[in-house]
Amino acid sequence: MTQTTPRADTETALPVTHPGRLRLLGATIGLLSGAFALGVSQVAAGLVGGASSPIVAVGSAAIDATPEWLKGFAIRTFGANDKAALLIGIGVVLVVAAIVLGIVSVRRPRAGIIGLIVLGGVGALAAVTRPGAGPPDAIPAIVGAAAGIGAYLWLRRAAGLASDGSTGGETTEAAAAPQMPTGFDRRRFLFGSAVVAGLAATSGFLGEYLVRRSDASASRAAVRIPGVTDAAPPAPAGADLQIAGTEPFITPNADFYRVDTALLVPSVTTADWRLTVHGMVDRPFTIGYDQLIARPLIERDVTLTCVSNEVGDKYLGNARWTGVPLKDLLDEAGVQAGSTQMVSRSVDGFTTGTPASVALDGRDSMLAIAMNGEPLPLEHGFPVRMVIPGLYGYESACKWITDIELTTFEAFSAYWVRRGWAEQVLIKTGSRIDTPRRNATLKTGTVPIAGIAWAQHRGIGQVEVSIDGGPWVPARLGEQDTVDTWRQWVYEWDAAPGAHSVTIRATDGTGEVQSAEQTPPFPSGATGYHTIEVTVA
Repeated sequence: MTQTTPRADTETALPVTHPGRLRLLGATIGLLSGAFALGVSQVAAGLVGGASSPIVAVGSAAIDATPEWLKGFAIRTFGANDKAALLIGIGVVLVVAAIVLGIVSVRRPRAGIIGLIVLGGVGALAAVTRPGAGPPDAIPAIVGAAAGIGAYLWLRRAAGLASDGSTGGETTEAAAAPQMPTGFDRRRFLFGSAVVAGLAATSGFLGEYLVRRSDASASRAAVRIPGVTDAAPPAPAGADLQIAGTEPFITPNADFYRVDTALLVPSVTTADWRLTVHGMVDRPFTIGYDQLIARPLIERDVTLTCVSNEVGDKYLGNARWTGVPLKDLLDEAGVQAGSTQMVSRSVDGFTTGTPASVALDGRDSMLAIAMNGEPLPLEHGFPVRMVIPGLYGYESACKWITDIELTTFEAFSAYWVRRGWAEQVLIKTGSRIDTPRRNATLKTGTVPIAGIAWAQHRGIGQVEVSIDGGPWVPARLGEQDTVDTWRQWVYEWDAAPGAHSVTIRATDGTGEVQSAEQTPPFPSGATGYHTIEVTVA
Protein backbone atom coordinates (compact mmCIF):
# COMPACT_ATOMS: atom_id res chain seq x y z
CA MET A 1 0.00 0.00 0.00
CA THR A 2 1.44 3.28 -1.09
CA GLN A 3 1.42 6.11 1.40
CA THR A 4 0.84 9.60 -0.09
CA THR A 5 2.13 12.78 1.39
CA PRO A 6 -0.51 15.40 2.12
CA ARG A 7 -0.09 18.55 0.05
CA ALA A 8 -1.26 22.05 0.60
CA ASP A 9 -4.35 23.16 -1.24
CA THR A 10 -2.86 25.48 -3.82
CA GLU A 11 -6.22 27.21 -4.16
CA THR A 12 -6.22 28.40 -0.58
CA ALA A 13 -2.81 28.33 1.09
CA LEU A 14 -0.04 30.39 -0.53
CA PRO A 15 2.80 30.66 2.00
CA VAL A 16 5.48 31.14 -0.64
CA THR A 17 7.04 34.46 -1.58
CA HIS A 18 4.63 36.58 -3.62
CA PRO A 19 5.55 40.30 -3.28
CA GLY A 20 3.36 41.27 -6.25
CA ARG A 21 0.37 39.39 -4.91
CA LEU A 22 0.93 40.83 -1.47
CA ARG A 23 0.81 44.36 -2.89
CA LEU A 24 -2.35 43.45 -4.79
CA LEU A 25 -3.84 42.11 -1.57
CA GLY A 26 -3.07 45.35 0.26
CA ALA A 27 -4.35 47.50 -2.62
CA THR A 28 -7.61 45.57 -2.65
CA ILE A 29 -8.09 46.00 1.09
CA GLY A 30 -7.36 49.72 0.87
CA LEU A 31 -9.59 50.31 -2.12
CA LEU A 32 -12.57 48.40 -0.73
CA SER A 33 -12.25 49.99 2.71
CA GLY A 34 -12.15 53.45 1.18
CA ALA A 35 -15.12 52.73 -1.08
CA PHE A 36 -17.17 51.46 1.87
CA ALA A 37 -16.23 54.55 3.90
CA LEU A 38 -17.41 56.85 1.10
CA GLY A 39 -20.62 54.90 0.57
CA VAL A 40 -21.57 55.05 4.24
CA SER A 41 -20.67 58.75 4.43
CA GLN A 42 -22.97 59.44 1.47
CA VAL A 43 -25.85 57.66 3.20
CA ALA A 44 -25.24 59.71 6.34
CA ALA A 45 -25.04 62.91 4.24
CA GLY A 46 -28.36 62.07 2.65
CA LEU A 47 -29.88 61.99 6.12
CA VAL A 48 -28.04 65.00 7.55
CA GLY A 49 -28.02 67.17 4.43
CA GLY A 50 -26.42 66.89 0.99
CA ALA A 51 -23.95 69.70 1.59
CA SER A 52 -22.41 67.67 4.43
CA SER A 53 -21.22 65.00 1.99
CA PRO A 54 -17.43 64.81 2.38
CA ILE A 55 -16.95 64.74 -1.39
CA VAL A 56 -19.21 67.75 -1.90
CA ALA A 57 -17.66 69.63 1.02
CA VAL A 58 -14.09 68.95 -0.08
CA GLY A 59 -15.00 69.78 -3.67
CA SER A 60 -16.61 73.07 -2.62
CA ALA A 61 -13.55 73.95 -0.54
CA ALA A 62 -11.37 73.10 -3.54
CA ILE A 63 -13.43 75.47 -5.72
CA ASP A 64 -12.93 78.27 -3.21
CA ALA A 65 -9.20 77.62 -2.94
CA THR A 66 -8.53 77.10 -6.66
CA PRO A 67 -6.39 79.84 -8.25
CA GLU A 68 -8.26 82.05 -10.70
CA TRP A 69 -6.22 80.89 -13.70
CA LEU A 70 -7.11 77.27 -12.97
CA LYS A 71 -10.81 78.06 -12.59
CA GLY A 72 -10.75 79.83 -15.93
CA PHE A 73 -9.00 76.86 -17.51
CA ALA A 74 -11.62 74.47 -16.09
CA ILE A 75 -14.51 76.56 -17.41
CA ARG A 76 -12.92 76.92 -20.86
CA THR A 77 -11.95 73.25 -21.06
CA PHE A 78 -14.91 71.47 -19.47
CA GLY A 79 -17.66 74.09 -19.77
CA ALA A 80 -20.82 73.02 -17.92
CA ASN A 81 -19.04 69.77 -17.00
CA ASP A 82 -16.39 71.53 -14.91
CA LYS A 83 -17.95 70.34 -11.65
CA ALA A 84 -18.20 66.77 -12.89
CA ALA A 85 -14.52 66.97 -13.85
CA LEU A 86 -13.66 68.18 -10.35
CA LEU A 87 -15.57 65.31 -8.74
CA ILE A 88 -13.85 62.81 -11.02
CA GLY A 89 -10.50 64.33 -10.08
CA ILE A 90 -11.29 64.04 -6.37
CA GLY A 91 -12.37 60.44 -6.93
CA VAL A 92 -9.10 59.61 -8.68
CA VAL A 93 -7.09 61.14 -5.83
CA LEU A 94 -9.08 59.13 -3.27
CA VAL A 95 -8.62 55.89 -5.22
CA VAL A 96 -4.87 56.41 -5.45
CA ALA A 97 -4.66 57.34 -1.75
CA ALA A 98 -6.67 54.27 -0.73
CA ILE A 99 -4.50 51.94 -2.81
CA VAL A 100 -1.25 53.40 -1.49
CA LEU A 101 -2.49 53.23 2.10
CA GLY A 102 -3.60 49.64 1.57
CA ILE A 103 -0.21 48.58 0.24
CA VAL A 104 1.70 50.35 3.02
CA SER A 105 -0.60 49.00 5.71
CA VAL A 106 0.02 45.33 4.84
CA ARG A 107 3.08 45.47 7.06
CA ARG A 108 2.09 48.63 8.97
CA PRO A 109 -1.57 48.20 9.87
CA ARG A 110 -1.72 51.41 11.85
CA ALA A 111 -0.97 53.36 8.65
CA GLY A 112 -4.31 52.28 7.20
CA ILE A 113 -6.23 53.29 10.31
CA ILE A 114 -4.41 56.61 10.61
CA GLY A 115 -4.96 57.30 6.90
CA LEU A 116 -8.72 56.72 7.17
CA ILE A 117 -8.88 58.93 10.25
CA VAL A 118 -7.01 61.71 8.44
CA LEU A 119 -9.23 61.49 5.36
CA GLY A 120 -12.32 61.53 7.58
CA GLY A 121 -10.96 64.53 9.45
CA VAL A 122 -10.38 66.44 6.21
CA GLY A 123 -13.95 65.72 5.11
CA ALA A 124 -15.38 66.72 8.50
CA LEU A 125 -13.37 69.95 8.58
CA ALA A 126 -14.42 70.87 5.04
CA ALA A 127 -18.08 70.20 5.89
CA VAL A 128 -18.27 72.24 9.10
CA THR A 129 -16.46 75.24 7.58
CA ARG A 130 -18.94 75.67 4.70
CA PRO A 131 -21.26 78.71 4.95
CA GLY A 132 -24.26 77.95 7.15
CA ALA A 133 -22.79 74.65 8.37
CA GLY A 134 -22.73 73.41 11.95
CA PRO A 135 -21.32 70.52 14.02
CA PRO A 136 -23.87 67.98 12.66
CA ASP A 137 -22.33 68.41 9.20
CA ALA A 138 -19.22 66.59 10.45
CA ILE A 139 -21.23 63.42 11.15
CA PRO A 140 -21.09 61.88 7.62
CA ALA A 141 -17.29 62.07 7.43
CA ILE A 142 -16.87 60.68 10.96
CA VAL A 143 -19.34 57.85 10.42
CA GLY A 144 -17.76 57.04 7.06
CA ALA A 145 -14.26 56.91 8.53
CA ALA A 146 -15.45 54.60 11.31
CA ALA A 147 -17.15 52.31 8.78
CA GLY A 148 -14.01 52.29 6.65
CA ILE A 149 -11.86 51.29 9.62
CA GLY A 150 -14.27 48.48 10.45
CA ALA A 151 -14.16 47.19 6.87
CA TYR A 152 -10.37 47.50 6.83
CA LEU A 153 -9.91 45.41 10.01
CA TRP A 154 -12.45 42.82 8.85
CA LEU A 155 -10.75 42.40 5.47
CA ARG A 156 -7.36 42.04 7.13
CA ARG A 157 -8.70 39.23 9.26
CA ALA A 158 -10.27 37.61 6.20
CA ALA A 159 -6.88 37.81 4.50
CA GLY A 160 -5.15 36.18 7.46
CA LEU A 161 -3.05 39.24 8.19
CA ALA A 162 -1.89 39.50 11.81
CA SER A 163 -2.77 42.62 13.79
CA ASP A 164 0.92 43.50 14.17
CA GLY A 165 1.34 43.70 10.41
CA SER A 166 3.27 40.48 9.98
CA THR A 167 2.19 38.12 7.22
CA GLY A 168 2.46 35.05 9.37
CA GLY A 169 5.35 33.40 7.51
CA GLU A 170 8.02 31.35 9.28
CA THR A 171 11.17 33.06 10.47
CA THR A 172 13.48 31.97 7.69
CA GLU A 173 15.69 33.67 5.18
CA ALA A 174 12.70 33.82 2.85
CA ALA A 175 10.73 35.68 5.49
CA ALA A 176 12.91 38.71 4.97
CA ALA A 177 11.01 39.31 1.72
CA PRO A 178 7.30 40.17 1.66
CA GLN A 179 5.23 37.00 1.68
CA MET A 180 1.61 36.05 1.40
CA PRO A 181 0.27 35.18 4.88
CA THR A 182 0.29 31.48 5.71
CA GLY A 183 -3.28 31.81 6.91
CA PHE A 184 -4.44 33.31 3.61
CA ASP A 185 -7.54 31.59 2.27
CA ARG A 186 -8.39 32.79 -1.20
CA ARG A 187 -12.01 31.75 -1.07
CA ARG A 188 -12.57 33.40 2.31
CA PHE A 189 -10.91 36.63 1.19
CA LEU A 190 -12.79 36.74 -2.12
CA PHE A 191 -16.05 36.20 -0.29
CA GLY A 192 -15.23 38.94 2.21
CA SER A 193 -14.17 41.28 -0.57
CA ALA A 194 -17.38 40.61 -2.46
CA VAL A 195 -19.44 41.37 0.63
CA VAL A 196 -17.64 44.68 1.27
CA ALA A 197 -17.77 45.63 -2.41
CA GLY A 198 -21.49 44.91 -2.51
CA LEU A 199 -22.12 46.95 0.62
CA ALA A 200 -19.98 49.78 -0.73
CA ALA A 201 -21.87 49.85 -4.02
CA THR A 202 -25.27 49.62 -2.34
CA SER A 203 -24.53 52.33 0.19
CA GLY A 204 -23.00 54.47 -2.54
CA PHE A 205 -26.09 54.29 -4.77
CA LEU A 206 -28.41 54.77 -1.80
CA GLY A 207 -26.35 57.69 -0.52
CA GLU A 208 -26.28 59.33 -3.95
CA TYR A 209 -30.06 58.98 -4.18
CA LEU A 210 -30.56 60.49 -0.73
CA VAL A 211 -28.12 63.34 -1.40
CA ARG A 212 -29.64 64.15 -4.78
CA ARG A 213 -33.22 63.68 -3.58
CA SER A 214 -34.69 67.13 -3.44
CA ASP A 215 -37.81 68.39 -1.74
CA ALA A 216 -37.28 71.42 -3.96
CA SER A 217 -38.34 69.39 -7.03
CA ALA A 218 -41.74 68.69 -5.49
CA SER A 219 -41.99 72.30 -4.34
CA ARG A 220 -41.23 73.57 -7.84
CA ALA A 221 -43.81 71.24 -9.37
CA ALA A 222 -46.47 72.73 -7.08
CA VAL A 223 -45.74 76.37 -8.02
CA ARG A 224 -48.33 78.24 -10.07
CA ILE A 225 -47.09 81.55 -11.46
CA PRO A 226 -49.66 84.30 -10.79
CA GLY A 227 -50.87 86.68 -13.46
CA VAL A 228 -48.32 89.24 -14.60
CA THR A 229 -49.17 92.89 -14.00
CA ASP A 230 -46.72 94.26 -16.57
CA ALA A 231 -46.24 91.64 -19.30
CA ALA A 232 -43.65 91.95 -22.04
CA PRO A 233 -45.00 92.10 -25.59
CA PRO A 234 -44.09 89.18 -27.85
CA ALA A 235 -40.61 89.48 -29.31
CA PRO A 236 -40.76 91.00 -32.82
CA ALA A 237 -41.24 88.41 -35.54
CA GLY A 238 -37.98 89.51 -37.15
CA ALA A 239 -35.91 89.17 -33.97
CA ASP A 240 -35.14 85.54 -34.83
CA LEU A 241 -33.61 85.37 -38.30
CA GLN A 242 -33.88 81.56 -38.21
CA ILE A 243 -30.49 80.99 -39.84
CA ALA A 244 -29.38 77.37 -39.60
CA GLY A 245 -26.50 77.01 -37.15
CA THR A 246 -27.37 80.06 -35.02
CA GLU A 247 -28.87 80.07 -31.55
CA PRO A 248 -32.61 80.80 -31.32
CA PHE A 249 -33.52 84.27 -30.13
CA ILE A 250 -34.91 82.84 -26.87
CA THR A 251 -32.61 80.25 -25.27
CA PRO A 252 -34.47 77.14 -24.03
CA ASN A 253 -34.06 76.57 -20.31
CA ALA A 254 -32.27 73.26 -20.89
CA ASP A 255 -29.67 75.00 -23.08
CA PHE A 256 -29.10 78.08 -20.95
CA TYR A 257 -25.51 78.31 -19.74
CA ARG A 258 -24.70 77.64 -16.10
CA VAL A 259 -21.62 78.98 -14.31
CA ASP A 260 -21.64 79.04 -10.51
CA THR A 261 -19.75 77.74 -7.49
CA ALA A 262 -22.43 75.27 -6.30
CA LEU A 263 -21.04 71.74 -6.55
CA LEU A 264 -24.41 70.41 -5.38
CA VAL A 265 -27.48 72.37 -6.53
CA PRO A 266 -29.04 73.85 -3.36
CA SER A 267 -32.42 72.41 -2.37
CA VAL A 268 -34.71 75.23 -1.28
CA THR A 269 -38.48 74.95 -1.04
CA THR A 270 -40.95 77.79 -1.35
CA ALA A 271 -42.15 77.04 2.19
CA ASP A 272 -38.65 77.48 3.61
CA TRP A 273 -37.53 80.41 1.46
CA ARG A 274 -37.09 83.80 3.10
CA LEU A 275 -35.49 87.01 1.89
CA THR A 276 -34.12 89.55 4.33
CA VAL A 277 -33.40 93.12 3.22
CA HIS A 278 -31.22 94.96 5.74
CA GLY A 279 -28.07 96.99 6.28
CA MET A 280 -28.05 100.66 5.37
CA VAL A 281 -31.82 100.92 5.08
CA ASP A 282 -34.45 102.72 7.14
CA ARG A 283 -36.95 99.86 7.26
CA PRO A 284 -35.37 96.37 7.17
CA PHE A 285 -37.78 93.52 6.54
CA THR A 286 -38.06 89.81 5.81
CA ILE A 287 -40.42 88.41 3.21
CA GLY A 288 -41.58 84.88 2.33
CA TYR A 289 -42.25 83.36 -1.08
CA ASP A 290 -46.05 83.71 -0.97
CA GLN A 291 -45.69 87.35 0.05
CA LEU A 292 -43.23 87.95 -2.78
CA ILE A 293 -45.33 86.50 -5.59
CA ALA A 294 -48.42 88.35 -4.30
CA ARG A 295 -46.73 91.60 -5.35
CA PRO A 296 -47.10 93.07 -8.85
CA LEU A 297 -45.03 91.02 -11.30
CA ILE A 298 -43.21 92.14 -14.42
CA GLU A 299 -42.06 90.10 -17.41
CA ARG A 300 -39.00 91.05 -19.44
CA ASP A 301 -36.63 89.61 -22.04
CA VAL A 302 -33.06 89.93 -20.71
CA THR A 303 -29.76 88.51 -21.96
CA LEU A 304 -27.34 87.34 -19.27
CA THR A 305 -23.58 87.14 -19.81
CA CYS A 306 -20.82 85.54 -17.74
CA VAL A 307 -17.68 87.59 -17.21
CA SER A 308 -15.60 84.48 -17.97
CA ASN A 309 -16.94 84.40 -21.54
CA GLU A 310 -14.03 84.36 -24.00
CA VAL A 311 -14.30 86.17 -27.33
CA GLY A 312 -16.61 84.02 -29.46
CA ASP A 313 -17.56 81.75 -26.56
CA LYS A 314 -20.98 80.50 -25.43
CA TYR A 315 -21.49 81.72 -21.86
CA LEU A 316 -24.49 83.91 -22.50
CA GLY A 317 -28.19 83.29 -23.03
CA ASN A 318 -31.44 85.15 -23.58
CA ALA A 319 -34.63 84.35 -21.68
CA ARG A 320 -38.00 85.81 -20.72
CA TRP A 321 -37.92 86.41 -16.97
CA THR A 322 -40.86 86.98 -14.62
CA GLY A 323 -40.40 88.54 -11.21
CA VAL A 324 -40.85 91.37 -8.73
CA PRO A 325 -39.20 94.72 -9.56
CA LEU A 326 -36.11 95.05 -7.39
CA LYS A 327 -36.46 98.81 -7.07
CA ASP A 328 -39.89 98.43 -5.43
CA LEU A 329 -38.39 96.29 -2.67
CA LEU A 330 -35.46 98.64 -2.14
CA ASP A 331 -37.71 101.70 -2.07
CA GLU A 332 -39.87 99.97 0.54
CA ALA A 333 -36.76 99.36 2.66
CA GLY A 334 -35.59 102.96 2.23
CA VAL A 335 -31.98 102.82 1.05
CA GLN A 336 -29.85 105.33 2.91
CA ALA A 337 -27.86 107.95 1.04
CA GLY A 338 -24.44 106.62 2.04
CA SER A 339 -24.97 103.14 0.59
CA THR A 340 -22.90 102.42 -2.50
CA GLN A 341 -23.18 98.62 -2.77
CA MET A 342 -25.96 96.07 -2.66
CA VAL A 343 -24.63 92.68 -1.51
CA SER A 344 -26.78 89.67 -2.43
CA ARG A 345 -26.25 86.35 -0.67
CA SER A 346 -27.15 82.89 -1.87
CA VAL A 347 -28.28 80.10 0.43
CA ASP A 348 -24.86 78.48 -0.08
CA GLY A 349 -22.98 81.60 1.03
CA PHE A 350 -22.03 82.93 -2.41
CA THR A 351 -22.12 86.74 -2.68
CA THR A 352 -22.49 89.29 -5.47
CA GLY A 353 -21.81 92.99 -5.19
CA THR A 354 -23.94 95.39 -7.24
CA PRO A 355 -23.52 99.17 -7.42
CA ALA A 356 -26.48 100.55 -5.49
CA SER A 357 -26.94 103.23 -8.13
CA VAL A 358 -27.52 100.55 -10.79
CA ALA A 359 -29.95 98.64 -8.58
CA LEU A 360 -31.99 101.82 -8.10
CA ASP A 361 -31.78 103.49 -11.53
CA GLY A 362 -35.09 102.12 -12.83
CA ARG A 363 -33.85 99.49 -15.30
CA ASP A 364 -35.84 96.23 -15.40
CA SER A 365 -34.01 94.59 -12.49
CA MET A 366 -36.00 91.97 -10.66
CA LEU A 367 -36.16 89.10 -8.23
CA ALA A 368 -37.09 86.49 -10.81
CA ILE A 369 -39.39 83.57 -10.03
CA ALA A 370 -39.91 82.24 -13.55
CA MET A 371 -37.85 81.63 -16.69
CA ASN A 372 -39.47 81.29 -20.11
CA GLY A 373 -42.88 80.82 -18.55
CA GLU A 374 -41.85 78.11 -16.07
CA PRO A 375 -40.84 78.28 -12.40
CA LEU A 376 -37.08 78.71 -12.25
CA PRO A 377 -35.22 75.43 -12.88
CA LEU A 378 -33.40 74.23 -9.75
CA GLU A 379 -29.98 74.79 -11.33
CA HIS A 380 -30.95 78.34 -12.30
CA GLY A 381 -31.88 79.47 -8.82
CA PHE A 382 -35.28 78.10 -7.76
CA PRO A 383 -37.20 79.48 -6.03
CA VAL A 384 -35.85 83.05 -6.48
CA ARG A 385 -32.87 84.60 -8.21
CA MET A 386 -31.78 88.09 -9.17
CA VAL A 387 -31.66 89.44 -12.73
CA ILE A 388 -30.12 92.87 -13.45
CA PRO A 389 -29.62 93.88 -17.11
CA GLY A 390 -26.27 95.36 -18.10
CA LEU A 391 -24.07 93.71 -15.48
CA TYR A 392 -22.10 90.48 -15.64
CA GLY A 393 -23.51 87.62 -13.60
CA TYR A 394 -20.83 87.80 -10.89
CA GLU A 395 -22.01 91.32 -10.07
CA SER A 396 -25.72 90.74 -10.09
CA ALA A 397 -27.26 87.40 -11.04
CA CYS A 398 -27.37 85.84 -7.56
CA LYS A 399 -29.14 82.47 -7.65
CA TRP A 400 -30.95 80.90 -4.67
CA ILE A 401 -30.94 84.40 -3.15
CA THR A 402 -31.89 84.74 0.52
CA ASP A 403 -30.34 88.03 1.67
CA ILE A 404 -29.85 91.58 0.41
CA GLU A 405 -27.62 93.91 2.41
CA LEU A 406 -27.12 97.58 1.57
CA THR A 407 -23.57 98.58 2.43
CA THR A 408 -20.49 100.17 0.85
CA PHE A 409 -17.71 98.83 -1.36
CA GLU A 410 -15.21 99.77 1.34
CA ALA A 411 -17.02 97.66 3.92
CA PHE A 412 -17.36 94.43 1.94
CA SER A 413 -15.85 92.63 -1.05
CA ALA A 414 -18.01 90.03 -2.77
CA TYR A 415 -16.91 86.48 -3.61
CA TRP A 416 -15.24 87.08 -6.97
CA VAL A 417 -13.92 90.53 -6.08
CA ARG A 418 -11.93 88.92 -3.25
CA ARG A 419 -10.39 86.73 -5.94
CA GLY A 420 -9.19 89.62 -8.05
CA TRP A 421 -12.08 90.35 -10.41
CA ALA A 422 -13.06 93.98 -11.00
CA GLU A 423 -15.24 95.56 -8.35
CA GLN A 424 -17.48 97.46 -10.77
CA VAL A 425 -17.78 96.94 -14.53
CA LEU A 426 -20.52 97.15 -17.15
CA ILE A 427 -20.97 94.44 -19.77
CA LYS A 428 -18.73 95.16 -22.75
CA THR A 429 -20.05 95.23 -26.30
CA GLY A 430 -19.49 91.85 -27.90
CA SER A 431 -20.30 89.83 -31.00
CA ARG A 432 -19.96 86.24 -32.12
CA ILE A 433 -20.02 84.22 -35.32
CA ASP A 434 -22.23 81.14 -34.96
CA THR A 435 -22.13 79.98 -38.58
CA PRO A 436 -20.05 78.91 -40.41
CA ARG A 437 -17.99 77.11 -37.80
CA ARG A 438 -14.28 77.65 -37.38
CA ASN A 439 -12.22 75.72 -39.98
CA ALA A 440 -15.35 74.77 -41.92
CA THR A 441 -15.08 73.76 -45.57
CA LEU A 442 -17.69 75.61 -47.64
CA LYS A 443 -18.97 75.50 -51.17
CA THR A 444 -18.57 78.43 -53.55
CA GLY A 445 -21.51 80.76 -53.89
CA THR A 446 -23.67 82.60 -51.38
CA VAL A 447 -22.85 81.65 -47.79
CA PRO A 448 -24.72 83.17 -44.81
CA ILE A 449 -22.37 84.38 -42.10
CA ALA A 450 -24.51 84.86 -38.99
CA GLY A 451 -24.44 85.14 -35.25
CA ILE A 452 -25.34 87.38 -32.33
CA ALA A 453 -24.19 90.67 -30.82
CA TRP A 454 -24.88 92.14 -27.38
CA ALA A 455 -24.47 95.31 -25.33
CA GLN A 456 -27.08 94.97 -22.62
CA HIS A 457 -28.84 98.16 -21.55
CA ARG A 458 -27.29 100.02 -24.52
CA GLY A 459 -28.54 97.88 -27.39
CA ILE A 460 -26.86 97.04 -30.70
CA GLY A 461 -26.86 99.62 -33.49
CA GLN A 462 -24.73 97.86 -36.11
CA VAL A 463 -22.70 94.74 -36.91
CA GLU A 464 -19.99 94.75 -39.58
CA VAL A 465 -18.09 91.97 -41.32
CA SER A 466 -14.59 92.01 -42.79
CA ILE A 467 -13.34 89.30 -45.15
CA ASP A 468 -9.59 88.71 -45.27
CA GLY A 469 -8.87 92.03 -43.56
CA GLY A 470 -10.84 93.99 -46.18
CA PRO A 471 -13.26 96.85 -45.65
CA TRP A 472 -15.99 96.63 -43.03
CA VAL A 473 -19.37 95.81 -44.58
CA PRO A 474 -22.67 96.18 -42.65
CA ALA A 475 -24.58 93.02 -41.86
CA ARG A 476 -28.37 92.79 -41.75
CA LEU A 477 -29.71 92.95 -38.21
CA GLY A 478 -32.64 91.10 -36.76
CA GLU A 479 -35.37 93.22 -35.22
CA GLN A 480 -34.48 94.68 -31.83
CA ASP A 481 -36.56 93.35 -28.97
CA THR A 482 -35.20 95.59 -26.20
CA VAL A 483 -31.84 97.17 -25.42
CA ASP A 484 -31.38 94.46 -22.78
CA THR A 485 -31.35 91.54 -25.24
CA TRP A 486 -28.87 90.28 -27.77
CA ARG A 487 -29.48 90.88 -31.46
CA GLN A 488 -29.09 88.44 -34.32
CA TRP A 489 -27.32 89.42 -37.55
CA VAL A 490 -26.52 87.90 -40.96
CA TYR A 491 -24.26 88.76 -43.88
CA GLU A 492 -24.74 87.06 -47.26
CA TRP A 493 -21.20 86.40 -48.47
CA ASP A 494 -20.35 85.59 -52.09
CA ALA A 495 -17.70 83.00 -51.21
CA ALA A 496 -14.83 82.52 -53.66
CA PRO A 497 -12.50 79.48 -53.63
CA GLY A 498 -9.54 79.56 -51.25
CA ALA A 499 -8.69 80.03 -47.58
CA HIS A 500 -10.36 83.01 -45.92
CA SER A 501 -10.62 84.76 -42.59
CA VAL A 502 -13.89 86.28 -41.37
CA THR A 503 -13.93 88.99 -38.69
CA ILE A 504 -16.85 90.83 -37.11
CA ARG A 505 -17.39 93.80 -34.86
CA ALA A 506 -20.43 95.45 -33.29
CA THR A 507 -21.41 99.01 -32.48
CA ASP A 508 -23.66 99.61 -29.49
CA GLY A 509 -26.73 101.81 -29.35
CA THR A 510 -24.70 104.81 -28.16
CA GLY A 511 -22.44 104.67 -31.23
CA GLU A 512 -19.42 103.17 -29.47
CA VAL A 513 -17.60 100.52 -31.50
CA GLN A 514 -16.59 97.24 -29.90
CA SER A 515 -12.98 97.26 -28.71
CA ALA A 516 -10.45 95.64 -31.06
CA GLU A 517 -7.92 95.07 -28.26
CA GLN A 518 -7.61 91.38 -27.44
CA THR A 519 -7.85 90.93 -23.66
CA PRO A 520 -8.71 87.86 -21.57
CA PRO A 521 -11.84 87.67 -19.38
CA PHE A 522 -9.89 88.34 -16.16
CA PRO A 523 -10.38 90.75 -14.47
CA SER A 524 -13.22 92.67 -16.16
CA GLY A 525 -14.42 90.76 -19.23
CA ALA A 526 -12.86 89.81 -22.56
CA THR A 527 -12.53 92.19 -25.50
CA GLY A 528 -11.52 91.77 -29.12
CA TYR A 529 -12.99 90.83 -32.49
CA HIS A 530 -14.17 87.30 -33.18
CA THR A 531 -12.32 85.87 -36.18
CA ILE A 532 -12.66 82.46 -37.83
CA GLU A 533 -10.82 80.73 -40.64
CA VAL A 534 -12.72 78.87 -43.36
CA THR A 535 -11.92 77.16 -46.63
CA VAL A 536 -14.06 77.49 -49.75
CA ALA A 537 -13.73 74.56 -52.15
